[in-house]
Amino acid sequence: MSSCPRPEYPRPDLVRAKWQNLNGRWQFCLDPGLSGVSRGLANPGTNLPQEIVVPFCPESRLSGIANTDFMGGVWYRRTFTIPEDWSGRRIILHFGAVDYLAHVWVNGKLLGSHRGGYSPFSFDMTDALGAGTNVLTVFAEDDTRSPLQPSGKQSIRYESHGCHYTRTTGIWQTVWMEPVPDAHVTGLRFVPDLHQAKVLVEIHASKAAEGARAEITLKAGGENVGSGEGHFIGGVAFVVVPVGSVRLWSPEDPFLYDVSVRVRAVDHAEDAVESYMGLRTLGTRGRALLLNGQPRFQRLVLDQGFYPDGIHTAPTDEDLKRDIEISQAAGFDGARLHMRIFEPRFLYWADKLGYLAWGEYPNWGLDLSNPAALIRVQEEWLSILRRDVNHPSIVGWCPFNETHQQPPRDPDILRLVYRTTKLFDPARPCIDTSGYVHTECTDVYDSHCYEQDVAKFAANFAGMISGQEVWRNFPKEDAEWAGQPYFVSEYGGIWWNPGKEDGKSWGYGDRPKTEEEFLTRYRGLTEALLNHPMMCGFCYTQLYDVEQEVNGLYTYQREPKFDPAIFREINRQKAAVERTES
Repeated sequence: MSSCPRPEYPRPDLVRAKWQNLNGRWQFCLDPGLSGVSRGLANPGTNLPQEIVVPFCPESRLSGIANTDFMGGVWYRRTFTIPEDWSGRRIILHFGAVDYLAHVWVNGKLLGSHRGGYSPFSFDMTDALGAGTNVLTVFAEDDTRSPLQPSGKQSIRYESHGCHYTRTTGIWQTVWMEPVPDAHVTGLRFVPDLHQAKVLVEIHASKAAEGARAEITLKAGGENVGSGEGHFIGGVAFVVVPVGSVRLWSPEDPFLYDVSVRVRAVDHAEDAVESYMGLRTLGTRGRALLLNGQPRFQRLVLDQGFYPDGIHTAPTDEDLKRDIEISQAAGFDGARLHMRIFEPRFLYWADKLGYLAWGEYPNWGLDLSNPAALIRVQEEWLSILRRDVNHPSIVGWCPFNETHQQPPRDPDILRLVYRTTKLFDPARPCIDTSGYVHTECTDVYDSHCYEQDVAKFAANFAGMISGQEVWRNFPKEDAEWAGQPYFVSEYGGIWWNPGKEDGKSWGYGDRPKTEEEFLTRYRGLTEALLNHPMMCGFCYTQLYDVEQEVNGLYTYQREPKFDPAIFREINRQKAAVERTES
């Protein structure tokens, strides 16, 4: 492990040349009684008794702590200095993610707090800085068992169990700082209009940017293919950029344009950021999902984004890339990023490698009968939408999963979050709650079916072909299908860990006795969906094992259980919807 783990720039779609990574060794201590503020732990002169390696959570081995018990609260502290050539700039402190409620001090001055375990946040720490060495202190509260804290797949018992795994507390993504002028970019959004070969670039900036000029340049293969300029009014500038050479992004050709943004303030100070974008269209026609106007049967796999040594945090950037590569090697062209928010660097590699992704929110743990849950979801979900909206790899949103498992629930919460999602991003389909139970608001109708008998599995969906009702998990409670594209977004989960009986490991159904039995079952289940004329895709559970859940095609260490080429041959067969609607 290098002295600075995860050294790569953590926000690949809004890059500045000057920045400093704050990962590495920090002071650390537990605060189970949440008494640290009263005991003076926010005082910059107080030393903490332990060391931790950031950005890895204290539950992980890579952190050096490896404490998997409930922690309640955790404290972090480190010193830092500001480079001399940053003088005269505002200094912004960034956190990729801290689980769950974070409080941040610099030199004993409280910068602010942030609620949400998966979303990024930043503070302008300029006015708290001193000459020479500065002290950064972070306190994170984490009550995984609270019914108003989304825990996703984090276990609310002491031990991991079923499909609930080791918890993540505190800092688990990169911490960094960067210098900016008073007038600086805070966010970008690209809205393509491919019919007119134009892109609307929406640039958000600090208050000081009022009246400043924004300049945009697009490049393809190093050549300028478009430019435009505009002025900031009310903290935002809208710039229409003609695209002189349109090349569509797709899994077969994941082409990305380089984007340069310059903000020139009235005092002539300049902010420069680099980004990228992919041009593609999404839509539906009949029962098909469309990518760039053509039916696209989505061959997806469930990816839960856990790592044996890092838990929620990949050990290296290469590990993020590798997860996509092993999925593609098995013939999948995308994934449900299941019940958690993935690191931005994962989405960067998905964009680069041509990998389709459904963005999800880790709603499990929330009491959806309580209207206060809406506040906890809505605020963080909007932050995630803003963070990820520009990624061409993301082809759909899913803010909830299997909400029937946590009754009672208020369906208005699901409806409101769905409508908020569509207001923010009308271009992508949104599934209200994956699997069950659907409201009348969903762009794609999906179900979860873990039937292991191939004949019974196929029979569940056979009636749909002759005009009968689509198969639903809870037909008396699910909203009726209204003709939307339909797919089985969880199936399979075939148990495979031969020769291991520990009383905890599990998969769905009876464990196959031989490799031949496993592969025959996989082929039968998958071909039942591929050959079904009403299916717009599938999502197999799952890419790799996670702790005690041993139903992956790869082990938890990402070693193949079978030759991936076998799955690729099965998965890449032409689907019925591709044959009938092309």
